[in-house]
Parts: sequence; structure tokens; C-alpha cells
Amino acid sequence: MSNQLKRVVESSKWLPANVRATVVSKILGKVVPYVGTTGLLYEEISSERVIVSIRNQHKVQNHIKNVHAAAMALLAETATGFVVGINLPDDKLPLIKSLKVDFYKRTKGDMRAVATLTPEDVARIATEPKGELWVPVTVTDESGNEPIKCEMLWAWVPKAK
Repeated sequence: MSNQLKRVVESSKWLPANVRATVVSKILGKVVPYVGTTGLLYEEISSERVIVSIRNQHKVQNHIKNVHAAAMALLAETATGFVVGINLPDDKLPLIKSLKVDFYKRTKGDMRAVATLTPEDVARIATEPKGELWVPVTVTDESGNEPIKCEMLWAWVPKAK
């Protein structure tokens, strides 16, 4: 299967882990400019798990100096979308169908989203011409709390010719 995102990630494997995360994040930030603007960092990328983090810095803060609600949603959406996208053949397009975010408590510091797929999910994405699935994601702040709960429904369809 040909997958441009996977090629970008694999081309950086020779770099040290801390440098690799920064380089891959800069490249992907150019592909999706809004993601680049917020400074998301791709900490880990595999077919079954993607970890993305965001620093609690001025450009993504709300009025109480925590990560803004929209930036938290972006963090979860990016992790889930990337774990779907890294498994799609190049002739398919990932599309978010539903994004639900419930806010439970104030955040503390930087945040991290971990999106996961099962081996069965990975196989479906790679082989079914189109489909959809709920992608699990856990979002934590630097204290380890889960201030938000998210549900993300992703679909994939053939790219228009």
C-alpha cells in the first residue's frame, strides 16, 4: 500500500527521537497549516497509535491562561485523524464526520492526546473502499488528569479523480 504520510514518517527514522518529532511536526504543519500554527508536536506515530501534544503557550491560551477549548479539540482531532490517515492508501481521503468534546475540569499545563486503533481497525481502513469508525482518544494534561472526553467518528472515501 502506498501512503504518503507513512513515507514522510519513515524517511525520518534515522534521526534521534527528539529531533525526529520536531522535524515530522514541522513537515506535517506545512501540509495542514492550522496544525502548524498551533505548534502541535507528533511524539509517536505508528499504525496503531499516535501521540500528539501541545504546549500551554500564549498562542493557544484562553483568557485564564490554560489551553483553549478549540486547541484541545484540535489536539484530539489531529491525533485521531492521523492514526486513520497513516493507514489509508493514497487514493483514499480521511474525513471527520463527528467530533464530540465534553469538558469536565480546568486543565493544568501542557496537554497530550493518545489515539489508538486495533489491528482489525487498521485492516479495515487499509482494505475497505470506504467506511467509518469511532477512533478512541484519551486527552490528558500535565498532571495526568483527563479534563476532557472526546468521541471522534472518522470516515474514509475514494479521492475524487
